Amino acid sequence: MDMLVSTAWLADNLGTVTVLDATKHLPSAGRDAAAEFAEGHIPGAQFLDLATLNDDASPIVAALPTAEQFALRLAALGVRPGSRVVLYDDSAPRTAARAWFIFRMFGWRDVALLDGRLGKWSAEGRPLEAGKSRPVPVAPGTYTADLRRARNKAAVLANIDTAAEQVVDARDAGRFTGETVDTVHNLPGGHIPGARNLDFRMVLNEDGSFKRKDELRAAFADAGIDLARPVVTSCGSGVTASVLLFAMALLGKEEDTALYDGSWSEWGADPTAPREMGPAR
Repeated sequence: MDMLVSTAWLADNLGTVTVLDATKHLPSAGRDAAAEFAEGHIPGAQFLDLATLNDDASPIVAALPTAEQFALRLAALGVRPGSRVVLYDDSAPRTAARAWFIFRMFGWRDVALLDGRLGKWSAEGRPLEAGKSRPVPVAPGTYTADLRRARNKAAVLANIDTAAEQVVDARDAGRFTGETVDTVHNLPGGHIPGARNLDFRMVLNEDGSFKRKDELRAAFADAGIDLARPVVTSCGSGVTASVLLFAMALLGKEEDTALYDGSWSEWGADPTAPREMGPAR
């Protein structure tokens, strides 16, 4: 199974894969992901409830889950270790990419995103199923987090001096430069010193599908990112940064990429953390 599957492929393979709805909405959207799932979802899908798959013991807002949380959630949904999983969402920040990163962090091999998400599936007139999911729980698997895939604030702070890793910010240009405030997290704008800016929407087509590989390479190059060097992605709270991680994985770049999980919701809230204003330097 490829890491990005088409709606046609999924329609032909619904009986052979585990489909998970990884929709999570921003509070400002005024939408209820669970209620929307019950109104209509891809047949046979289960609701991942990504909004609650966080490490609540962490000071970071919506921190990456622990291995135990991941194992218990999948077991409750009836997802057996090693299953072929396809993730999709119907959210503005493309939250299925965040779920993909979590699966990959815990060593899951066969996990893919639905290209174009639920919107493309529905626009093509493909069937939807109503009602809450009724999973058959299974015994929890054992998972270990690959800590090479995540960065904390201390590591990102140290990297300002070493520049060993490129930092790319997936937020829009206004929040990155500080021209607009970060209304999503109620924080002033700006960015981590030395970071480059690539709005996550620049790697997507209008229908929500991912751009061609040559277009993806051009997007990173235009943002000043050298794909031959290590990259750490950041955003507001680690969601749209995962879209950039997925885009790089499509280009065969995954082993030397990582997520700054705290992102601007942590960095921008710390008055002692250095920040830059204006375009990337």
